[in-house]
Amino acid sequence: MSRVGKLPVVIPDKVKVDIKGQEITLKGAKGELKTVINSNAKISLTDGSVHVEPANDTQMARAMWGTARALINNMVKGVSEGYSIRIEIVGVGFRAAIDKRMLTMSLGFSHDIKYVIPDGIEIKAEKPTLIVISGADKQLVGQVAAELHRLRRVDPYKGKGVLYEGKKIRRKEGKKK
Repeated sequence: MSRVGKLPVVIPDKVKVDIKGQEITLKGAKGELKTVINSNAKISLTDGSVHVEPANDTQMARAMWGTARALINNMVKGVSEGYSIRIEIVGVGFRAAIDKRMLTMSLGFSHDIKYVIPDGIEIKAEKPTLIVISGADKQLVGQVAAELHRLRRVDPYKGKGVLYEGKKIRRKEGKKK
């Protein structure tokens, strides 16, 4: 029995839910999200909460039960509160600037890196070395953060690069004479 799947997803007052077969659509203050739930899970709306149940008694249905509930819960939180990830840029001369839907980053290469901001994502540069990525879709926010992190991974010897805020850099000792 899934401990995650058996819990109902409570829907806040300002979020509207529309279920058509296996497709669920949520509308809220931060935007609109739509997804198709696996056919091994049944979803129903009762008393202001979404209930998820396995469609049959197979192992796959039990696995998708908790997964479907977690996806719906992430969508509810996304359209009501939203998600955000903060990224730090560490290094001499490393900086970021935003111009309309384009993020330009100077990361020590011979050229600036230009990144097109996808729809549904908002990026703010609080400082030239601090970027805040926010949006309603948890998966998309994490994907954009991972793509920016991948542009210049943190060097363990100098500690330079793009890293998630609060993440400890595991430093290595340089070679000795």
